[in-house]
Amino acid sequence: MPLEIVHVRKSDTILREKGMEADVADTLAYIEQSLYGNMHRGELLREVLEEMGWRGNGESLNILEKRRYRYKGVKNEVAIEGNFSAYEFILEGLFRLQVGFDKGMIEAGILLLTSQRSENTPYGNTKKMVTEEIDMLYPTISLPVSVALFDLGGPITPDEKGGG
Repeated sequence: MPLEIVHVRKSDTILREKGMEADVADTLAYIEQSLYGNMHRGELLREVLEEMGWRGNGESLNILEKRRYRYKGVKNEVAIEGNFSAYEFILEGLFRLQVGFDKGMIEAGILLLTSQRSENTPYGNTKKMVTEEIDMLYPTISLPVSVALFDLGGPITPDEKGGG
């Protein structure tokens, strides 16, 4: 399944108004290309976001002062948060983004999640489920957010890559 993006509460309009549509699309494509089949996704994600200007660009990654809670990246008042281990990170990720939104630190968020779920799940389509869950969380979660759903596959061994 290719990368899917779900825009909620007009997050796509905010990205367009900020002139970030191409930047976000390029960043998400680069994340997908770099992390597909790799095991050490956290480190690779930091490198990709650094290269794409989402880290160390003068904007604070801190969510709360004097704490180690940090976004994966921030650019032009848009924060990126995510986890590729479990879809259930949706709750924690949305909460972390909401804190920054409520404090006026960000105008919108981008949440990176895995689209992979159990084959036995009764919930159907992941894209539809994301929209329904975010709607159910309102008014607690009210920020404009774009959710990027990745299928990054499992780790690829050297033999599968065609190597030795």
